[in-house]
Amino acid sequence: MPMNVQLREVDHGNYEQLSDLEVFAEQEDYVASNLWSLAQAAYEPQCTARAIYHQDQPVGLFLWHAASPHKVAIWRFMVDKQHQHQGIGRQALGLLLEELRRSPGLTQVEICYNPENPLAAPFYASFGFQEQGMDQDNEDMLALLQLPVA
Repeated sequence: MPMNVQLREVDHGNYEQLSDLEVFAEQEDYVASNLWSLAQAAYEPQCTARAIYHQDQPVGLFLWHAASPHKVAIWRFMVDKQHQHQGIGRQALGLLLEELRRSPGLTQVEICYNPENPLAAPFYASFGFQEQGMDQDNEDMLALLQLPVA
């Protein structure tokens, strides 16, 4: 497990670096660009973005949406192609879930992913996400994590 993974606020000092991060070409169908995610975070009041840092360098991004007082939907989760397969994403998701568990009244975290993505289902299942079936547009798999009531 890599050390020095942190989640940090997105601000004027890191948004350009975050916008430049990329995934591999074969992953582009699975995740929107960071530029689009940052625009959503800036203009949709229910959205929150966090930069993923490794050794004081921005290497990824989360975007989530407060769907209700009890449910958060993770809309985006990406790690730059040069920093994948090092355990950074696993540690970052663990940090995000720790942060979300501290949110008063939050009982559910959901995530959608392309069912053609061979790594997504086992990765999210390892955190306790359970597949619920296809989303309302029948495009992505919906998975849900139940949080204990605090």
